[in-house]
Amino acid sequence: MAQKQIQEQKLTQQQKLTQTITQQQLLATQLTELPVTQLLERINMEMNDNPALETSAEEPLDNLDNLDPLENLDTNKNSTDDYEQEERQSALDAALESIGRDDEDLPVYQGGYSNQEEREEMVYGQTVSFFDLLNDQMNMAPLTEQERDIMEYLIGSLDDDGLLRKSLDSISDELAIYHNTDVTPHQIEQVLRKLQDFDPAGIGARSLQECLLLQVERREPSRLKELMTLTLNQYFELFTKKHWDRLRQVLKLSELQADTLIKELRKLNPKPGASISETVGRSLQQITPDFIIDTHDDGTVTFTLNNSEVPELHISQSFTDTLQQYQNDKEHMSRQMKEALLYTKKKVDAAQNFIDAINIRRHTLTVTMRAIIQWQHRFFEEGDEALLRPMILKDIAERTGLDASTISRVSNSKYAQTHWGTFPLRYFFSDGYVTQEGEELSTREIKAALREIIESEDKRKPLSDRQIEVLLIERGYPIARRTIAKYREQMGFPISRLRK
Repeated sequence: MAQKQIQEQKLTQQQKLTQTITQQQLLATQLTELPVTQLLERINMEMNDNPALETSAEEPLDNLDNLDPLENLDTNKNSTDDYEQEERQSALDAALESIGRDDEDLPVYQGGYSNQEEREEMVYGQTVSFFDLLNDQMNMAPLTEQERDIMEYLIGSLDDDGLLRKSLDSISDELAIYHNTDVTPHQIEQVLRKLQDFDPAGIGARSLQECLLLQVERREPSRLKELMTLTLNQYFELFTKKHWDRLRQVLKLSELQADTLIKELRKLNPKPGASISETVGRSLQQITPDFIIDTHDDGTVTFTLNNSEVPELHISQSFTDTLQQYQNDKEHMSRQMKEALLYTKKKVDAAQNFIDAINIRRHTLTVTMRAIIQWQHRFFEEGDEALLRPMILKDIAERTGLDASTISRVSNSKYAQTHWGTFPLRYFFSDGYVTQEGEELSTREIKAALREIIESEDKRKPLSDRQIEVLLIERGYPIARRTIAKYREQMGFPISRLRK
């Protein structure tokens, strides 16, 4: 009997969810991520590019240290004061001169403030070490348990400049020997790439060249960014030896273009760790807060967006009138008039999209800050770090209805001025520690108690981790000794015999 082959056709229905992001959503996302100082720069740049966009302010938008323009190049510079630029240039010059002298440390980048100036301009509030800042960012990053262990070790291996001087092979060996963690140098490098996405830019670089390139990578796409990357990648030796004329020749730039390129390169920071000094408090004097938070006598907490310098934008009346005129006369339009209509409509639409994106940014920041204040109300009332509740991105995302990635963008680059000091929004986020009884405690609260115990101990007889464990339990923090050792290392406190 012949075998029959039976072919069957089946019609199946599959539900697939896809998501596409529009140009308008992308623009709103980009503006939401910007702190207020960079937002002013972006508005300034947008108004220069689009004549249909105007400001209602009587005074023109502040010119934020605009450089001499490159021909067809986007300068996209960061706003810094002249003194800081000189300091950074000096540090970079010294760093370039020390290339090839492995046994000599790079010079420390200082803020240049005298003791008196420091006292006068210091931002009051709980100071947090540079390594605490990195650990806070790590706690907000989506990492596996193994990646978190590697990240902690990498952060602990950074020098005071924020650079990684150890080889990945050495770190792999140390993790295997001292932490019983068997990972390859390649796996470590994957985690290092995530660390290099943290702030400030350049953190975790393994050389001066990589440090500068990491900073350039964060710039908006532009011809200037391409030239900076090309210089650091292919002509780094010319750059380090300051052979500016030769660099201008190989890049085929005019004098003005070369001067602007060099000026931008010299602003890069060779010491991203030292640039924010030893504490957040010392660096916040240069920060413009995005939120102003007030705590009233009756315990009410209110806030405003720091939009005093942000102008009200509107579409140029002349463009609106021209667009209306062209649309009313479509039937008798020449080709030239049609081209003018398309140009006018394009500029008007772009201006309206930008205004809408600014409004979306304002709404996003408002609902996010409101949710944070509601969650951490007791802290804003009293300013005690121990009152900060465990709070993660998901908590605020659920309360606002926004995506967790949006909350991350808002909190990653914004600062809030309070009665108790000026803090990065990341400061208000922390993981929770769940005790055996099911009680959830803030890791920040535990660390505050741990810091107080260590700083008040008898330095002639420092406390062991076991003794600290007993004292924390007495204070209502039933934390295991191993966890205490972990937090102590994160906070930069050595073991007891090294604290004498």
